[in-house]
Amino acid sequence: MTAAVQFVDEDIDAVLSHFATSKAQLPIDELRILDRVPLLTPEGGRYGKGEVITEMDIHPDLWFFKCHFPGDPVMPGCLGIEGLWQSLGMFLALQGFQGKGRALGVGELRFFGEVLPTAKKLQFHLNIERIVSRKWAVAVADGEVRVDGKAIYQAEKIKVGIFPETSEGFPV
Repeated sequence: MTAAVQFVDEDIDAVLSHFATSKAQLPIDELRILDRVPLLTPEGGRYGKGEVITEMDIHPDLWFFKCHFPGDPVMPGCLGIEGLWQSLGMFLALQGFQGKGRALGVGELRFFGEVLPTAKKLQFHLNIERIVSRKWAVAVADGEVRVDGKAIYQAEKIKVGIFPETSEGFPV
């Protein structure tokens, strides 16, 4: 593992340029939903183990509004969870853990709002609860998704792992 990295008010491309040393990656094209990293720090947060805030710009012509649902466009809830997973995986990779990132689950999840085409910005906020480091690394965090400043999802025990590549795939 290399030294921990911290970011404040960075464009996602500037942050991703640091991935070359970790060999980690985020999804590409439509599934890369993160645009900015207002905060990524290995210290602080609710548990003192780190905090991540990432953002996604929302505009009416995003691909999912065209198909989910016709006549009633709304962002799929699973993409909000994907944003939390991507943010947590990015946190692990930028702390120097190497390998292939995989979403491992979420303990409890509550939806109490939605993302409509009229929204402007989605924010993913994570408080890192713990990191387990062996031959692999797993991060556990609590988080929330906000649309234009209003909390719409809460998630507890979000889990992402980074695993070494094996001939049998990645153990989870």
